[in-house]
Amino acid sequence: MLNATPILEADRLVKIFGDSTALDGLSFKVGTGESLGLLGVNGAGKTTAMNLLLGLTTPTSGTIRIFGKDFWKHRIEILKQVNFSSAYTSLPSNLLVWQNLNVFARLYGVRQPKQKIDELLELLEITHLWKSVTGKLSAGESTRVNLAKALLNEPRLLLLDEPTASLDPDIADRVRKLLRKLQLEKGLSILYTSHNMRDIEEVCDRLIFLHGGKVLAEGTPGEVHERFHRSSLEDLFIGVARGEISEIGKKLIER
Repeated sequence: MLNATPILEADRLVKIFGDSTALDGLSFKVGTGESLGLLGVNGAGKTTAMNLLLGLTTPTSGTIRIFGKDFWKHRIEILKQVNFSSAYTSLPSNLLVWQNLNVFARLYGVRQPKQKIDELLELLEITHLWKSVTGKLSAGESTRVNLAKALLNEPRLLLLDEPTASLDPDIADRVRKLLRKLQLEKGLSILYTSHNMRDIEEVCDRLIFLHGGKVLAEGTPGEVHERFHRSSLEDLFIGVARGEISEIGKKLIER
């Protein structure tokens, strides 16, 4: 059940690369047990935000608190309870699937790693892949193995970057339903980036639409597209990408 207590708080995050400002005062919160979507066209700041939350880069200014603690002061402690999966990252290609998962399970300090691996392979319907060479998996298979890796340590906060990007419609639907089930049953908090509007609508309780490193709009998927008088999130996305609603966006940001 969704709890309003924030598990993640980003406050006035700024990230500047040379002459380019990737994030410009970004603030948002993720509640305990909430699934929050980060939506935006390419270059909106989604990946930069994810990298900051994973500690892969440092903000130019601003603060991040996770589990009520300053991220940079308690980074190792926090990241033990966080995990990440992306359709664009790969596990070591020369290992078998079970070997890869076993390595990560031991790195995460998972008790009874074999039992946990077996449970996740079954949950993600990829038990038949356990002896497959990771580098020879299809894109969809690799995505599900990455998700299994991300769930090994039973994270309190799961960061997902385009998790269904390479999945066919059937498997994508299964993954969305699984993520929603884990969120509701285990109180899992999720930060979810995607260009797939169906992902956002079915998995996310709330979304933030980023544009130019700032928050363009925030609310439930329905609230956001209605605020711009658009028929759907996809229609809104296209409008932003084509510059058709930039003036509305500027006014919204100024408020």
